Amino acid sequence: MGLLTVALLTIVGLSACATTETTAAQPITQADGGADSIDAVDIDTSVNIDQASLNQTPAPISMSALSEVESEGILYMREEEKLARDVYLTLYKRWELPVFQNIANSEQTHMDAVLSLIERYGLDDPAAGNDVGAFTNPDLQALYDQLIDQSSASLADALRVGGAIEEIDILDLEERLGQTDKADIQLVYESLMKGSRNHLRAFVSTLEQQTGESYQPQYLSQDVYDAIINRAIERGGNGRGNGQGNGQGRRAGQ
Repeated sequence: MGLLTVALLTIVGLSACATTETTAAQPITQADGGADSIDAVDIDTSVNIDQASLNQTPAPISMSALSEVESEGILYMREEEKLARDVYLTLYKRWELPVFQNIANSEQTHMDAVLSLIERYGLDDPAAGNDVGAFTNPDLQALYDQLIDQSSASLADALRVGGAIEEIDILDLEERLGQTDKADIQLVYESLMKGSRNHLRAFVSTLEQQTGESYQPQYLSQDVYDAIINRAIERGGNGRGNGQGNGQGRRAGQ
């Protein structure tokens, strides 16, 4: 079971005990710098994977070039990105807030990038043929169902769940990066991590703009969270930007 599954099962259980009233929606505006500068329409184009760079990385000799941990990581990240996409698609239908649709579009590019690794290494795609909300991994299936239930309580809850997904995605990707020395896998994971930082910024900004409530980090350390939020949206290029986790996240129960 990945960190996302463990941590979010915990947060869903805890947050189910709390209630939050939804305030009237406010127009999404754009300011200068930091998280407040992120308009929902910016999300689509800010996290695309550089396919040309991926194509230039050395091709694998065979599937055996992957360790078991690397293979498991790729397959898990494929469905973890699908979980994020599917949650956001469902929340867009529920709340009709553009940030959910736009980030879902970005999550599709994340899914496609991981699929390129699956095809490169001759792995079986765990997401093949699965509709929205359907998962091969039973832990992710249970998590999806619980997240949707919790996210339907209020808009603030929905946006906080989005933020939690992105925080844990950052930590999971950082953990997976430490398990591989392959340039193509690193390129994809680093690009996905950049996208997750942008998504976190968008959810934080939208929560404040739409509800007047402040977001508090749920799994990243305060210092790492602040470094991400205080940096402007990341565009272009790949690699780990400022504010990466560096192993400074809080595990569930800590």
